[in-house]
Amino acid sequence: MQLDILPTDTFKQFKIRRGFFRLNGSSIVPGGVNFCIYSAGATSCELVLFKDRAPKPFAIIPYPENYRVGNVFAMIVLDLDYENIEYGFRIDGKYDKTTGDIYDRRKIILDPYAKMVSGRNEWGKLPDKDNIFQYRSKVVISDFELDSDLPQKTDHGDLIIYETHLRGFTRHESSKVKHPGTYAGFIEKIPYLKELGINAVEFLPIFEFDENEDVINDTIRYDSKGNRLLNYWGYNPISFFAPKAGYAASGKYSMQNYEFKNLIKELHKNNIKVILDVVFNHTAEGDERGPYISFKGIDNKAYYILGPNGEYYNFSGCGNTLNCNNPIVRQMILNCLRHWTAEYHIDGFRFDLASILGRNQDGSPMSNPPLLELLTFDPLLNNTILIAEAWDAGGLYQVGTFPAYGKWSEWNGHYRDDVRHFLKGDLGFAQAIVNRITGSEDIYNPSNRGNYASINFITCHDGFTLWDLFSYNEKHNEENGWNNTDGANDNISWNCGVEGETTDPEILTLRRKMVRNAATILFCSIGIPMLLAGDEFCNSQFGNNNAYCQDNETSWLNWNQLQENHDMFLFFKQLIAFRKEHPLFSRASEGTPKNYPAVSLHGINPWQFDSSHGNRVVCIMLTGKTEDGRDDFIYIAINAHWENHRINLPSLPHDTPWQLIINTEFDDKAFIKPQNRPKIYQQNTLNARSVSVYNAII
Repeated sequence: MQLDILPTDTFKQFKIRRGFFRLNGSSIVPGGVNFCIYSAGATSCELVLFKDRAPKPFAIIPYPENYRVGNVFAMIVLDLDYENIEYGFRIDGKYDKTTGDIYDRRKIILDPYAKMVSGRNEWGKLPDKDNIFQYRSKVVISDFELDSDLPQKTDHGDLIIYETHLRGFTRHESSKVKHPGTYAGFIEKIPYLKELGINAVEFLPIFEFDENEDVINDTIRYDSKGNRLLNYWGYNPISFFAPKAGYAASGKYSMQNYEFKNLIKELHKNNIKVILDVVFNHTAEGDERGPYISFKGIDNKAYYILGPNGEYYNFSGCGNTLNCNNPIVRQMILNCLRHWTAEYHIDGFRFDLASILGRNQDGSPMSNPPLLELLTFDPLLNNTILIAEAWDAGGLYQVGTFPAYGKWSEWNGHYRDDVRHFLKGDLGFAQAIVNRITGSEDIYNPSNRGNYASINFITCHDGFTLWDLFSYNEKHNEENGWNNTDGANDNISWNCGVEGETTDPEILTLRRKMVRNAATILFCSIGIPMLLAGDEFCNSQFGNNNAYCQDNETSWLNWNQLQENHDMFLFFKQLIAFRKEHPLFSRASEGTPKNYPAVSLHGINPWQFDSSHGNRVVCIMLTGKTEDGRDDFIYIAINAHWENHRINLPSLPHDTPWQLIINTEFDDKAFIKPQNRPKIYQQNTLNARSVSVYNAII
């Protein structure tokens, strides 16, 4: 059937006709562009058109009454030069704050389904205050070839996740990339990730956001070193469907969609999955004091959770809370994830403050949230990785109880805390540490949560780096401008005897050993490990545990440290390779050796686990089969005490000796070369504050 592209109406010089009501946002159609938007309380709607960042529109086209069906407006504008225009909407309606209706026809608002946003095309560029419409929607031509980009076959249980900030990964001059801080620049570092052994990159938010958020009352904030303070992390979404233009070397030419797709394509060529950190818990519009950008002017009551007098509930800690289980919002979130999956071939999503996704329209937690069920069973998202940060700023903490429907994984906050406590030497964590290493089955029942529920991590973007975890007892966020009141106060950290930077060789040696201890536990734990970018070469944020506003050397990776700490990089690389060689870590092993359980707990003596409050020595034996069917035994011995201990190892079949693979006591020889691995039959020394790993394959 041929589409009828003849105009039925004219408005001034524009030829228009009734549009397609099921095509959200702007869509190129034969002869023109379809502009479609929902608004329940609108009494009228107008399409506002701009050219070339001009401060004022060149056209305002009202939607005729018959261009509305239900609560949806749709109009096709024919013969439109869509490559060189920007657009927005003006919506009129009731204004009564007490009922949550705050329509304002004077405001030009962003299309919530915009696939590209202009106005923030260059990172850090200050807004033009004379421009009445800062964030402008653009029409996207989807002609980038991704057909040859095949889905990555890595099983979820085999993931090695690398959490990183796209800009900060290459922004430092030491990265030596052609386009630092961009999608294009990241491509140049793919060989590094591949050498390390990474097979999944988790990007902090790349949805369009405004890094200039901290431009308050015409005052630009600086730290004591003269650095501008920006919204560097990006947890402040403006548009859910559009990639960040300021992350593109070609952003000023509106080529960010192509550049990001090219990055994804190159990562996939190197067998690296792409996971996006998505923020569906709040928007940049904030509370009553915040700006109109999009949702407030479209349907404030639908998009936000409001109190009885129209006030904003703030379960996000950012001023407002997205009303995720409203049917309109629910459908938008699903459409958004489908867009990134189908159009960009994104492999997975990590949901920031995901407990908000399970709150009802009155803010109460739901036992069977429609949104989470919808995402879990959507056919287009069938093979997509879904990861929940299973808590929110309103006090809802759901680690282990998140409505997962047998598919969702979770950032395991208990893993992070319990490993930190035990390594630090705190008493009472012997049982907790073995639970975490062996898959956290006390939290996640494999029968209803599957094998991949736990995302194991010790550090992430939010908090200390791994080096700082053993360099600072207290946070040092003074440069953030809030008198060190921001960021978590309880970091379960230990400075090894000196606060901050030091030249003391004993302290530095101990810190390096503690980093190796943490890394060894992380990669020898059952579950999916997540590594914070830079931890593999001792990156520091100088004690800042909330570097959300630090677009400078505090947050940027300094690649000179890779050379300075190359032995640590090699240790992480060897650990990751060791993990990949043993399917038992991902529960992919088929069967166990005869008469040996898959998991067993031990202490100073084999088969005698000590769960007492004062115990600081734990040992764990994991067994399974290698890929070629041989019996695989791994013994992990952890000593959080400041004294050496003699341990006895379990006997193996046929009097087979154990081989000592890892001993974190040794700085540059912690991962022992095959020809130098000692054979241990029964007894060995477990050094103070160290981890040893033994292996036997029979």
